[in-house]
This record gives sequence, C-alpha cells and structure tokens, in this order.
Amino acid sequence: MSSPTRRGRARAATEADIRRTARNLLVGQGPEAVTLRAIARELGITAPALYRYYESRDDLLENLRLDVCTDLAAEIAEDIAELKDEGLLQLFQICKGFRRWALTHTKEFTLVFASPTGSTGTATGSALRRLDEPFGRIFLAAAGHVLAQHDLVMPPNDVVPPELRDDLTAFQQDLLTVLKESGREIPPEKLDLGLTYLMITFWARLYGHVTLEVFGNYPIPVSKPDVLFEAMLTDLARDVGLYSD
Repeated sequence: MSSPTRRGRARAATEADIRRTARNLLVGQGPEAVTLRAIARELGITAPALYRYYESRDDLLENLRLDVCTDLAAEIAEDIAELKDEGLLQLFQICKGFRRWALTHTKEFTLVFASPTGSTGTATGSALRRLDEPFGRIFLAAAGHVLAQHDLVMPPNDVVPPELRDDLTAFQQDLLTVLKESGREIPPEKLDLGLTYLMITFWARLYGHVTLEVFGNYPIPVSKPDVLFEAMLTDLARDVGLYSD
C-alpha cells in the first residue's frame, strides 16, 4: 500500500519541478520562452516525458497561469487582511496592490492579463473573466462589500448600450453566485444591468491604466506615475459617488 503513495509523492515532486522551471523561464524570458523543449532541457529529460504530466503546452501554461493567479491573490489578501470591515479601503488597496504587483511581475502580468488568446498558445485573458479564481473572488468580494455599505451612483438600465445587454445579463448571474459564495450576498434586484455595467467599466479603466503603465505606453512622458494613478482612483471613486470634492 505504501508504493502508490511513494509514486504519488514522486509524481507531485516532478510536477512541482516542471512548474517551477516553467515559472523561471516565464520570469526570465517571457511567455514565449515557456516551451516543453526548453523545460525538458532545463530538467535534463526528454520533451516527450513531459506529456506524462501535462497533455500539451496549453495545459502546462494554464496550470502556470493558475499558479500566478493564486500567488497574486495571496499577496493581495495579505495587503487587506487588516481592513476586513472597510470595504472601500479594501477595494482601493486591491487596486493599488494589483498595480504594484503588475509593475514588479511584468512577465507574469503579461501571461495572465495581457496575452490575447492564441498568443501564448492558451486562452488567458482577464482573470476577472474566471470568477471562481482567487484574484477575481477577492476583487468581487470587496466590490460586494462596497455595494452593501454605500449607495453608489449607478447608471440607469436604459443608458446601457442595447448591444451589451445580453452579455451583461449572463454576467449578472455569475456575479451573484460569486458574491454569495464570498459572503457578500446582495439582493438580486440591486445588481441590475446598470450596476453590472458599472463594475465592468470600473475594471476596464483600472486594467487599462495599469497595462499602459506596465508597458510604458502612456501617450506622454509621465514623471510622477504614482500621482497619475492616485488621480485615476479618485476619479473612479467620484464617478460612482464614493468621493466628492
């Protein structure tokens, strides 16, 4: 009975070695460097041997992406650990922590948040599209806390572009499920299309700003990017009624 356990431990150790090597390649050279051949060369094994652990490069990259998301969530959770009853402070600390992480983990950011489908051989996209993942849950849980504590200035349903309503309606149910599972359940009638639209645009503005900064694509040279980011957060808070002059 002990032999399968030893085999299981050996397999787990090998998988950990593969993922660690893949992460080192990612951090050192970027997503394109993470190939089965390169990993096999680093580990001193043949590339076909890796197929006993991962079905394909896509499979490996997906697992690597999940590892990165988990590490990001753990870092953010530590940032907000002492802010449990302050939903607004949590939300904006998450925004700041996300920016800090992106600027110090640019290759991982590229894999998880800035690689279009097909670019690295796997569908990465935004972690918030995967609501059951740790970072998405932390972000949405904080947003739910804010909803419970504050009266937001929400766009009425009739200003939501008609072409987006089917997508937003489908997303509503996912949001309600995640918020409930995170302990931040809100009445379904409160999470209308206007609020769903607001949450999506909030993330889009945050993500867009951080992406521009990470890749140095501001339209003008910015000598004080911290000030620009703080101003953007203030604008976001003002736009949803969380801050007034």
